[in-house]
Amino acid sequence: MRKVTLITGGARSGKSRHALVLAQAHSGKRAFVASAEPCDEEMRERIRRHREERDPSFLTIEEPLDLAKALRSLPGDVEIAVIDCLTVWLGNVMHCRGHEAGEPPELHELFALLAAPPCDLVIVTNEVGMGIVPGEPLARRFRDLAGRINQEVARRADVVILMVSGIPIIVKQEAT
Repeated sequence: MRKVTLITGGARSGKSRHALVLAQAHSGKRAFVASAEPCDEEMRERIRRHREERDPSFLTIEEPLDLAKALRSLPGDVEIAVIDCLTVWLGNVMHCRGHEAGEPPELHELFALLAAPPCDLVIVTNEVGMGIVPGEPLARRFRDLAGRINQEVARRADVVILMVSGIPIIVKQEAT
C-alpha cells in the first residue's frame, strides 16, 4: 500500500527540508517533482538553492501545471516522490487558466491520482488560511482553493505534518 504524507506550514517553516529528510530515509529510488517556474531572478535563486539542498540521487521532474501526468510518468522503479509544492502549482494553474470560476480540472485529476498513487508521496503545501483575509477577489479565490486542496489532500493522506519553526508536529497518522 502506497503512503501519502502531506507537509504543511507557513513560509520558511522547514517544509521542503523535512520532505527531503523523509524521502532520503527511504531506501528506494527517489523523485522530486518541482512545480516552480523560474519567472524572475528571485525565483531562479530559490530554485537554485533547492537544487543544491537536494541529494543528486533524486530524479528531478519540473512540471508547473500537470502534476497528475508528471506522477503517472514516473519510472516504475521510483519508490518515493516529493512534490514541492501544491500552492506554487495552484498559482501556476490559476495564472494559466486566467480568472475563470470553479475548480480547475487539474485539482480533480490530482485527487483521483491520490486514490492510487504510483509510489509513496511526500507532498509539500503552504498553510495560507491562518492570516488576514486578502483584500483582492483573486487573492481570496487563491486562498479558498488552496484551503480546499489542502483539506482534500489531508483527508486522503496517511500522515499530515505541520511544520512550525522547523519543528514537525504530527497532525494525523493512520496505522499502516
